[in-house]
Amino acid sequence: MAQSSVRGEVPAVEDTMSLTPQDQEPTKGTGPGGPDDGASGEGGEGGRRGKGGGHPRPRRRVLRWSATVLAVVILGTAGAGYLYYQHLNGNIRSDDLNLGDAKDRAAQTKANAAGQTPLNILLIGSDARDTAENQKLGGARDTFGGPPLADVQMLLHVSADRSNMSVVSIPRDTLLSLPKCTDPDDGKVYPATRGRMMANESLGRGGPGCTVATWEKLTGIHIDHFMMIDFSGVVSMADAIGGVPVCVDANVYSHTSAGKGSGLKLRKGTTDVKGEQALQWLRTRYGFEDDTDLARAKAQHMYMNSMVRELRASAKLTSPNKLRKLAEAATKAITVDNGLDSIKKMYDLADELQRVPTERITMTTMPNRYVGSRVEPTEDAETLFRMVRDDVALDGKDKPKPAATASATPTATADAPAAIAVQVLNGTATDTQAAVRGRAGTIADLLTGKGFTRAVADHTAAAAEPTTVVRYPSADLQADAQVVARALGLPASAVKKSTDVSGITLVVGADWRSGTAYRAPVKKDTTPDSAQAINAADTSQCMHVDPAYVW
Repeated sequence: MAQSSVRGEVPAVEDTMSLTPQDQEPTKGTGPGGPDDGASGEGGEGGRRGKGGGHPRPRRRVLRWSATVLAVVILGTAGAGYLYYQHLNGNIRSDDLNLGDAKDRAAQTKANAAGQTPLNILLIGSDARDTAENQKLGGARDTFGGPPLADVQMLLHVSADRSNMSVVSIPRDTLLSLPKCTDPDDGKVYPATRGRMMANESLGRGGPGCTVATWEKLTGIHIDHFMMIDFSGVVSMADAIGGVPVCVDANVYSHTSAGKGSGLKLRKGTTDVKGEQALQWLRTRYGFEDDTDLARAKAQHMYMNSMVRELRASAKLTSPNKLRKLAEAATKAITVDNGLDSIKKMYDLADELQRVPTERITMTTMPNRYVGSRVEPTEDAETLFRMVRDDVALDGKDKPKPAATASATPTATADAPAAIAVQVLNGTATDTQAAVRGRAGTIADLLTGKGFTRAVADHTAAAAEPTTVVRYPSADLQADAQVVARALGLPASAVKKSTDVSGITLVVGADWRSGTAYRAPVKKDTTPDSAQAINAADTSQCMHVDPAYVW
């Protein structure tokens, strides 16, 4: 295994209580990020090896940002001559890509007609305080050497034809079921959680590969690579770039009488920030909009977009020395998976990404709703994930793609209907409507009439499902699941692999509350407004300042 000293990501601050697998969803707190803490910085160095503490304890969180990583890879061919200095290879650290079970991996997106496939990179930020420098930048002395948290998580999706790019970030305290993960260093097995935990807990369950496995379980999107960056890396990268312009609509000072806030102090208008001031911008919560973690994510997206514009402009105008410094800072700041563990591999990746025009880059946040002081994905989140899975551009500039239908021929030999056991559940409830009584029995009878004599209705309460789905636990049952879907007229996308079921399980969703003829809902390939999309070419973006923090 390659050297593994995983670094994480970057800035934002908050006191929260870590959840154990047995913990229930919290109901107390102030906002999605919990109480903030001004002395703390943002995500830490990302060193994942803080395996010490077994019991949850209050800790100061700092973190939020993966912009630098995106900027590095978008830099592209302009720095090629300098990136090939062999000593830069020694700066790069790597770790395993996915620590989940192989059977749980999300299927890789099929190639388009031209043989091209999309590219998905998970940008991770850790809040680990495992060096003196990151401790100084991050604060929170009581968490030094403790289990790291993936407090910044952003999925970078590049379309198959490289015409557009999408970034989807999820709030660090999103409540999720975490998958089984195995630490590659000591073989420790972290079982799948029995309840929901905060998404950022995944990093402490064996390393960044567990965060990748968690994302694949949440989104159904195959992850090709990951990148991580730490506090000190943010500062060094910001200095190497030479300043990134950011805008506020009023004088802002992120500071409270209780000592909370990032310390950011800017005058109204546009200011070039670099070094520790850039770190302050990225971790600012108190002072922007409604003082929540969601507002901070928006500010980080603005910074990322501005950085991309700066780097692309600088790539044509800057000196060789500046590019060399940027390459040095970048390779020292990041940790990658084994598939990106050399300068050549990273350059090849950059060569792919630099094809995407700035005006076709879209930043979004996973649509969510509050659960106490935490958040959870909404139905709009699934729409966003589906668009990424289907390689639909989030900027709406692609031509509509024909809807997929269940294939006439299964991918493997299937059993006869009479030999296929199917459990049918009722998931027809919605946020405003109760489940339709007897729905599972009705569809089980329908299947029986079609020759599936082993179809059985399960009348226990089932989780609400927006759309009807056929789940199967392992590859040997995929063909049978496809037969079930085809018999009911369900689209191919309704067949999904899931380790949450022990056999073929049909969940009748809210899209099939009546009748025996399934009518697929019309897919809306439009980015939900709740995703707060921002285009990278939009130079008019300016953060709104909370009047309470105007000076």
